[in-house]
Amino acid sequence: MAKKTKKTIQKSPKRRVARKRSSKKTFKKHLLKMAFISIFPAFILLGGYVFYCYLTLPDINVAFSKTRQPSTTIIAENGNEIKTFGNTFSSVVYPKDLPSYVPDAIINVEDRRFYQHFGFDLIGLTRAALTNVFKKRYAQGASTITQQVAKNLFLTPQKSVKRKVQELLLSFWLEHKFTKEQILTLYLNRVYLGAGTYGIEAAANKYFGKSSVDLTLKEAAVIAGLLKAPSRYNPIYSKQNALERANVVLKVMLDQKSISQEQYQKAKNEPLHDTTKYKVEGARHFADMAYQEVNRYIGERDQDIYVSTTLDQELQQKAEQILRDMVLINKKNNVTEGALVILDYNGAIKALVGGIDYEKSQFNRATEALRQPGSAFKTFVYITALQHSFEPEDIISDRPVKIGRWTPQNINQKYYGDVSMAFAFEHSLNLATVNLSRHFSLNDVIKNAKKMGITTDLKKTPSIVLGTSEVKVIDMASAYLSIANGGYGAWPYAIEEIYSKDGHQLYRRHHDEDVRILDEKTVRQITKMLENVVRSGTAKAAEISGFVAGKTGTSQDYRDAWFVGFTDKYVAAIWVGNDDNSAMKNITGGNLPAKIFAQIMKD
Repeated sequence: MAKKTKKTIQKSPKRRVARKRSSKKTFKKHLLKMAFISIFPAFILLGGYVFYCYLTLPDINVAFSKTRQPSTTIIAENGNEIKTFGNTFSSVVYPKDLPSYVPDAIINVEDRRFYQHFGFDLIGLTRAALTNVFKKRYAQGASTITQQVAKNLFLTPQKSVKRKVQELLLSFWLEHKFTKEQILTLYLNRVYLGAGTYGIEAAANKYFGKSSVDLTLKEAAVIAGLLKAPSRYNPIYSKQNALERANVVLKVMLDQKSISQEQYQKAKNEPLHDTTKYKVEGARHFADMAYQEVNRYIGERDQDIYVSTTLDQELQQKAEQILRDMVLINKKNNVTEGALVILDYNGAIKALVGGIDYEKSQFNRATEALRQPGSAFKTFVYITALQHSFEPEDIISDRPVKIGRWTPQNINQKYYGDVSMAFAFEHSLNLATVNLSRHFSLNDVIKNAKKMGITTDLKKTPSIVLGTSEVKVIDMASAYLSIANGGYGAWPYAIEEIYSKDGHQLYRRHHDEDVRILDEKTVRQITKMLENVVRSGTAKAAEISGFVAGKTGTSQDYRDAWFVGFTDKYVAAIWVGNDDNSAMKNITGGNLPAKIFAQIMKD
C-alpha cells in the first residue's frame, strides 16, 4: 500500500501539467470559436456587399456604346476659338503611333507600375499612404490607370464606398478582358484634360494646334501635368503653372529613366509654344447667343461642328474693357451694369457685351433685358413727323401740355416756347416732342419702330413718344442701322458658316435682297438731325474725328442711360443702369454712354 501511495504521489504533478495544457488548448479553441463567431458574419456581410456591388454594376455593353453630346465650337472671324460647348473628343490614337515619351510621361506620373499590377496596385497604395502620412496631407493618389478607365468609362464621379468597390471589380474585369495596350489606348482617348477636351489628341489640338503625334517632349510633359489639376495647370490660362508642373513631370521621367539627362535638359530649356492666340478673351455672352441659334439653322445633330461667326476679336476686347472700366469708375454714382451691341452696315454683330462680369451673371442684357430707351426712342417720332410732311425747320411748340392725368416736363424743368423741329430734337425737348406727336397717330410711330427693328411689345400710350415702352439693346442697334444703311433694313446676325470637323459645309449665310424701310429724303433729313445732336446737342461727349450721328436717352429718375449712334463703319447701341431698376445719380445718355461710344470708336 505504501508503494502504491508513493507512486500516486509521484504521478500527480504530471497530471496537473497535462490538465493545464488541456485547459490552455480548450481556451484557445474557445477563443478561436468566439473569433470565428464574431468575424464570420462580418465576412458574410462584406461578401454580400461585394456581391451586391457586382449585381448593380452598370451594363458594360451600354457604357461602351453610349453616345456623348456633340461639341459645338464657336469661332471668331479671325479663326480663333471663343468657346466650345459639349465635350471635345478626337479620332482614336494608339500608343504605338505616338512618340514613346508621350505615353511614358502619362504612365510615369499616373501609374508607374502599370505594366506590373493586375488592375489594383497594392505597392502603389502603400507608397501613397505613407507619403500622405509623412506630409500630413493628401499629396499622392493611388488609383491605377485601369481604375481610372473603369471610373471614367462606366461609373459616375460621385465618391462612395459602393463606387470604389465597383471600380475595383471593373478594373479586374478590364485587366482580364483587355491587354495593357488596349487599356492604355482607352485611357489616352477618354481621359479629361481640361477646357472641355477628352483624350490626348483633342488636348494637343486645343493647347498646341497640332496632332498628338507631333508633340514635343516638353508639350507631352505639359499635357501629362494636366492630369493632376486640369484647370490649375491649363497652359492657356496659366502658362507659369503649366511650366512648373511640366518640369516636375520631366524630373519624374528622368528618375524613372524614361528619358536621358540630355533629353531632360533640352526639354526643360525649351520655350513653351505660345497658346494665347487660341483663346478669345470674354465674348461668352456672344458665344452663348450664337450657340442657341445653331439648331435653328441645322437642327439636331450627332457630330462635332464648328461655327464661324462675325465677331471682331479686337473690337470685342476693346468694347468689353472700356465698358467694364467706365461702369466701375462710376460705381459711386450707383452704376453697376452695362451692355452694348456693335453692328457693321450688313448687320453682322462685330461686338456684343451682355454684362460687365460673365462669371457673376450669364444673363445677356444686350439681347434679353427690357429697358426704357428714353429719348433715344424720339428718333421714331421725328421720322414719323418727316413722313407727314414736316420739315426740320418747321416751328413746333415747347410749352406745357396735359394729356389726361399725364403732365410731361423737360428734364431741366424749363420750356422754350416756339422752336424748330431740328432744335427740339437736337436738345431732346420732351414738351416739343409730345406736342409734335399729337399731329399724327401713335400707330404710325409704333409701325415705324417695328419695321425698323424693334421686336418688343410697344404700348400705345401718349408717353411712348418719350421712350417709356421697354426695348432691347440689340433692337435699338438694328433700328438705327436702317438709318445708317440709307433706309435699307439689315437685321443683326452672328453666324456666317457652320461646318463639320471634316470640313463639310452644313450652313452658309446668304445675304437677303435689300429691303427699303425708309425713303431717301427722310433718311437724309434724320441723319443730319442725328449728326447735329452729336455736334451741338445732348451727345457732344460722343464726338470724335470723322462722321458721327446718334441720339441720347435717359429714362425717368436716371434709371436707364443710352447712346445709340453710328459712324461711317459701325452702328452701336450702349446702355448702362442697374438690374434692379434702381436710380443712378445724375447719369444721362449724354455723359457716360456717349463717352463709352467715343472711346470705343476712336482710331
